[in-house]
Amino acid sequence: MKKREEELVVARNRKARHDYHLEDTWEAGIVLVGTEVKALRAGRASLVDGFAEVEDGEVWLQQVHIPQYAQGTWTNHTVRRKRKLLLHRTEIARIERRLSEKGLTLVPISLYFSGGRAKVEIALARGKKTWDKRHALAERQATREVEAEFSRRLKGRRGE
Repeated sequence: MKKREEELVVARNRKARHDYHLEDTWEAGIVLVGTEVKALRAGRASLVDGFAEVEDGEVWLQQVHIPQYAQGTWTNHTVRRKRKLLLHRTEIARIERRLSEKGLTLVPISLYFSGGRAKVEIALARGKKTWDKRHALAERQATREVEAEFSRRLKGRRGE
């Protein structure tokens, strides 16, 4: 019997695509305590302020908000603790080399369950300037208008 591969997305960082140019992405396992896993399975987390950094050859995820589990007792976790990410040494070395460049940072893109294990997708990102954001919004608006015009023309021709 084949193991069914499911992905249950818990949280996405939509703001990251708006604020950064994303260059490379990696999928990493995340070390969690029991109540964190239960809170994630309840579908509650926020990646908005999160970032990752390399310390002593290990990658750490910081400022990710996983709220306390409602049915948890005194064993509940702290909400914004440092969490270790699980990556191969070669990936960590590559990330560390790239982070030494000016203006690059590691941001979490999504947090999900894959095959029953919690995973986080992290991306190497370069911050956008304000004019970059405006340019991206203008491009998106122009694309929308072109698609709307095409659909209007197609509907007009069908009716004839």
